Amino acid sequence: MQGSSLSEVYYRPIDAAIRWAGLYRFRDDILMTVRPGRLSAIQDCPRCGELRLHTDRIYDAIFHGELPYGLDGITMNDKSLWDSPDLTVRHVDLKRWMLRTYPEQRPAFLFSRHERIAHPVITLEAGHALLVEREALKSQLEQCRHQLHQLQEQQKKRGSPNLTGVLCPLSDRAETTYLNIIGAMLALMLGRTPSGVPYSSFNSQDAIISALIAHHDKLMGITERTLQAKFAQARRKVQASSP
Repeated sequence: MQGSSLSEVYYRPIDAAIRWAGLYRFRDDILMTVRPGRLSAIQDCPRCGELRLHTDRIYDAIFHGELPYGLDGITMNDKSLWDSPDLTVRHVDLKRWMLRTYPEQRPAFLFSRHERIAHPVITLEAGHALLVEREALKSQLEQCRHQLHQLQEQQKKRGSPNLTGVLCPLSDRAETTYLNIIGAMLALMLGRTPSGVPYSSFNSQDAIISALIAHHDKLMGITERTLQAKFAQARRKVQASSP
């Protein structure tokens, strides 16, 4: 009999809804309080409103041809089964429908722990926050570039040696600032938007290093060895600062 374990080959709609709502431990008590069939009146159960909503969603998908259904796990297209207590939906069909219709949902009975970890849900609010953070990083980088330009101009006016051939010691605070910027820009350039679109055309750190060397190999520090070392240091600094 289906329903004896969390994941099955097929489910009755009420069994799928119970699992979807995370109420599997109350399954027997819930099934004792509802009548067979479409279970239009689910009452006196934990979070009954959520359970009723999930049940109605599954039946709505069946009625509109979005979710294949059948009898005892055998797919059929027979509307006379709609009110049958033996109406079932297959695990694979239910999972495919949920991915398409409710992509933010990852109930444990349909998705493995690996699937839930590998594909975390990013809400609209979280996506907006990432974009805001990206713009803030761009603004911070532009400020640092402007400050660096001002310092270079001041050094030139004082008649100091060419800055491109002199290594000036940095304070711990300044070094941390630049490493944070480098690390954040690396993460951004190799990251993706909430919809999966890459932020840049670079797909690896090596590709970024190759492009830097190709365009700026005359500048001090633009060597593969130095960039690898600085990038690794910047990544460690950002990771250590992450909550």
